This record gives sequence, C-alpha cells and structure tokens, in this order.
Amino acid sequence: MKPSNTNTPATQAEIWQDWATQAQGGDKRAYASLLKEVSPFIKGAIIGGLANPDWADDIVQEALISVHKSLHTYSPDRPFKPWLMAIVNFRRTDFLRKHYNSRGDKKTSLDNADFLKSHVTNPTHSGELKDVERALGGLPAKQRKVFEMMKIQGFSAKEVANEMGMSVSAVKVSAHRTMNKLKETLG
Repeated sequence: MKPSNTNTPATQAEIWQDWATQAQGGDKRAYASLLKEVSPFIKGAIIGGLANPDWADDIVQEALISVHKSLHTYSPDRPFKPWLMAIVNFRRTDFLRKHYNSRGDKKTSLDNADFLKSHVTNPTHSGELKDVERALGGLPAKQRKVFEMMKIQGFSAKEVANEMGMSVSAVKVSAHRTMNKLKETLG
C-alpha cells in the first residue's frame, strides 16, 4: 500500500503518517500496513538499550497496543514518528520499571532521560510535568528546542542537526549539557 500523495517520493515517516491518517478514517489496510511496518522499527529502536534482548518483543507488543488504543489522539498535521516514539519510550520505561520493581532491586534506576520522557508523555505526572516545563522554560530557546526534539520527541541527532542548522556533535553536546542542567535543577 502506498501513500495517497505519490507526486513526490515519501520518507518512511511520511508514509506512516499517511497510513495513520487513513487508519483514523477507517482504512483497515492502511492500519494493518502501519502496524506491520512500525513493529520492526520499534524493536530496532529499543533492543540496543535492553539488558535482555528477549524483553524487546514484550515491549513491542505493549507499544502496538498503545498505538491501537491511542491512534485517535494522533493529529495528522503533526509528524508521526515523534508521536510513535513518545509511546515507545513510555512503554519501554514502564516495562523496565515494573521489571526492576518486581525484582526488589531498588538500587537500579532508569536513566534520567527516560524519567523525563515518561513524565513528559504521561499525563498522570502533571505536577512533575510542571516542574520539567518550568526547568525547560528557563533554557535558551535553541537549547530547549534541541533537547525537546532529541530527548522528548525522539528525533535522532542527525535529524535535529538538519532541522536546527547545527553539526551532529553540537546537537549531542547541547542535549548532554541540557540534561546535566535539568538534573541539577530538578534534583
């Protein structure tokens, strides 16, 4: 199944965006194509950061269920990939939190980027979200945008560099420095 706009070559993310929009309109083929195509992408995005690669299939399933339940919340005028990555990152963090809590291993913590992602994308943490928003609001606009694109929306350093007109290394340094500043600010 190809996207409806075939006048220009479409990127993978644009195809997914088109399928998501069609699926919202009831197109079952577009919905099936979307889920089939994002599954390996999700697995590839998470497997490298897991202590046990077998966990990836469980997280992929949870993410696909969340995509199914939340597809109606996707806004077609916004990029699909960041929306998807917010779900994937939340599901990954949620899985790891449950896994480590069930082990009773209270000394193991998730890295702070995952903490921020889960709290920014989970409306049940509204008080903490306000703290994060306040901390981000105190940053220079360019630094804040780089951080939000990489750490919250899930864009790669290369994608952010292209969007912001920066080098990839400058983007990485900016995101790292911002993370350290937020750790200080939020404690």
